[in-house]
Parts: sequence; C-alpha cells; structure tokens
Amino acid sequence: MLTADIWSPIRLTLELAAITTVLLLVVGTPIAWWLAQSTSRWKEIVATIVALPLVLPPTVLGFYLLIVLGPDGLGGLFGGLVGLRTFAFTFEGLVFGSVLYSMPFVVQPIRNAFEAIGERPLEVAATLRASPGDRFLSVAVPLAKPGFLTGAVLGFAHTVGEFGVILMIGGNIPGETKVLSVAIYDFVETLRWREAHILSLGMLVFSFIVILTVSMLTRRSGQRTF
Repeated sequence: MLTADIWSPIRLTLELAAITTVLLLVVGTPIAWWLAQSTSRWKEIVATIVALPLVLPPTVLGFYLLIVLGPDGLGGLFGGLVGLRTFAFTFEGLVFGSVLYSMPFVVQPIRNAFEAIGERPLEVAATLRASPGDRFLSVAVPLAKPGFLTGAVLGFAHTVGEFGVILMIGGNIPGETKVLSVAIYDFVETLRWREAHILSLGMLVFSFIVILTVSMLTRRSGQRTF
C-alpha cells in the first residue's frame, strides 16, 4: 500500500516528466532539424550550447537558473504578470529547468535520425512539387520516427532521475516540488529506510526498462543515440 508520502512524489515526478517531454519534442524538433540541415558557421556553436547539460555540473546550471527564476530575474518579471513573486521553488520553475537540463537527450537522437535520412528522399519529394513544410511533415518526420521515440524515452527518463538542478531551483516542498529523487534523499536523511527502499527499487527497475527500450530502438533503427 503506497502512503501519501510515497505516492505524492511519484505522481509529481510523472507529471513533470510528461509535461517536460512534450515541451522538449515541440521545442527540440525544429532545433534538431536546423542542426541536421544547416550549413551555418554557427551550427556547432548552437549544438554545443544545447549539449552543455551533458557535462555541466547540475548545481552550476541550477545556480544560474535560480538567479534567472528568482525575484530579481526574469522569474520575478514574468511571475508578476500571473500573480507570482518568483518562479523559483514552483512547479512551473521545475518544468523550465527540466526542459533546459534534458534538452540534449531529446535533440541529439532526433538530429541523428534526421541526418540518417540523407538528401535523396527529400529531393525526390521536391521533384513531386512538395513544399518544404510537406517534405518535413510527410517525409522527414515519418522516417525519423525511431529518433523521436528514443528522444522521448530518454527525455522522460532523464527528467525522472533529475536531482541537483531540481533541488537547487525547487527545494523540497511536498506536493509542489518534492519529486522522486528529492524524496529518496529526504527519506534517507530521516532514516526512513523502508520508503527509501521502495522508491529506489522502483527507480532501479525503471532505469533497467529504459536502457533496454533504448537499446532495442537503436538496434532496430541502426542509428546511434549520441
């Protein structure tokens, strides 16, 4: 039987991961397409910025996000428009931070999938008088489906496992910002081993399923993840 202390972080984490994944697919797809097709000299600089969360310590990213989302940053400016003093230590702030932190895990697989298509299918569609939008929606997106699936799985899983960034910008507010990773840390600190075991075992099983799923998707498509 799951108590409220256990179920609440699970529900909040799944909600955060689902919203973040949808936003990442919406925002990340045009970025991935541009990176795959562009010949701009700024291309690799943009790709490097997108990939920064892969190597940047979560606390560093969390620190700067805390400044941006705080009352003296953009969070205070835009928060005032919706009646909030700040977006720090709110669920909305967690969504914003999660989108930035998980961006490379969604953009890179989709970019790889777009690059694997090659120019030939798009050229054939162009000869049939398909517009750029039609070529993208009717040719590129269907052919890149494995990349979208891999990106969605990785983005969802990475959001579920976040800790450093979440703790920095969200704190430990039950029902608002206390997600799974923070709840496990809190249970260990308070010596509540049973609850910590339940959540940790669940995360272990979830991680195994994610890795197995990604491996099967990449093997089927013959594409690399990163």
